[in-house]
Amino acid sequence: MTGTPPTAAAGSIRGFRLAVIVGWVLLSAAAGVYAHWKAVPAGIAAPLALAFLLEYPFYLLPGFAGARDRFMALGRVRAASLLAASAVAPWLIYALFTGHFSFGAFATLGGIALVTCFWYMVFPAHPVADLAYLCLVAALIIFKAFGGIYPRPIPRLDVSVLGHLMLIRVMALSITAIRGHAPADYRFLPNASEWLAGLRWFAILLPVTGAAYWALGLVSLQPHPMNAILIVGTFLGILWVTALSEEFIFRGLLQPWIEKWTSSPIVALVATSLLFGSIHLGFRGPFPNWRFSIAAAILGLFCGLARRQTGGIQAGMVAHALTVAMWKAFLQ
Repeated sequence: MTGTPPTAAAGSIRGFRLAVIVGWVLLSAAAGVYAHWKAVPAGIAAPLALAFLLEYPFYLLPGFAGARDRFMALGRVRAASLLAASAVAPWLIYALFTGHFSFGAFATLGGIALVTCFWYMVFPAHPVADLAYLCLVAALIIFKAFGGIYPRPIPRLDVSVLGHLMLIRVMALSITAIRGHAPADYRFLPNASEWLAGLRWFAILLPVTGAAYWALGLVSLQPHPMNAILIVGTFLGILWVTALSEEFIFRGLLQPWIEKWTSSPIVALVATSLLFGSIHLGFRGPFPNWRFSIAAAILGLFCGLARRQTGGIQAGMVAHALTVAMWKAFLQ
């Protein structure tokens, strides 16, 4: 793992601290508004908000190189131990103060934390170990492992997203810092050229994906599209959670790894797109949802082309997030 230059590291740490403070303020306000809107009792809303506020700085950590390097300065064993403890801490706040604590869930979550945080302390960076790690992460998401660990405190409130956020940042930090030498730059904010490239790729893929969605019978307009504020919020949420994690795994890691193993960029592009489509077989309908899987594979193909052109994942993140936000805003 190469260190960040001192000036860049200082700027990254300042950016990290600012993002934490601003995020805490915005999240606190959003939690209050959401609890009022959904009539969530204070005894549930308060510990849940605290759990998210605790998770938030750890979620940011992998995306700021200077803060990430300072964290790893603790040493790999201490860093992995703190990472594992941080994976369980938000759940403990939520579970203890809402009456949903169980030793079975605690043991399961603790096991997940230990395995995902110490994986690269046990196994060296090797194609088999890397693929097995990504398969483990994918299985935890596909089989909805966090649904039982984070039970709904009230029927209309799904809090398993806490587990998903934890898994994303543990995976990202494990690969970028504990394993090291990741072929992708994991960060939240694209630069100006990456924003422009993402917009260009969105303009290219939009008519193709639109025609494909129509042919697959996936186009059904919402009677009342989202308002502009919700569209922007949806876009940012997708950009910094779904698009960041999926582009990092598929276009940031798997695509260059497969290209290296096969010596074929075309094989890597096609294989990664098909894999990306396959993990969506269980989304938005009964399994296997082939139509949605094909649509996802087409999106993955264009994001892979964006990665080949720009050399990074950020342009694909922008195109990915714009596509999904448009889908959610205007289609059922």
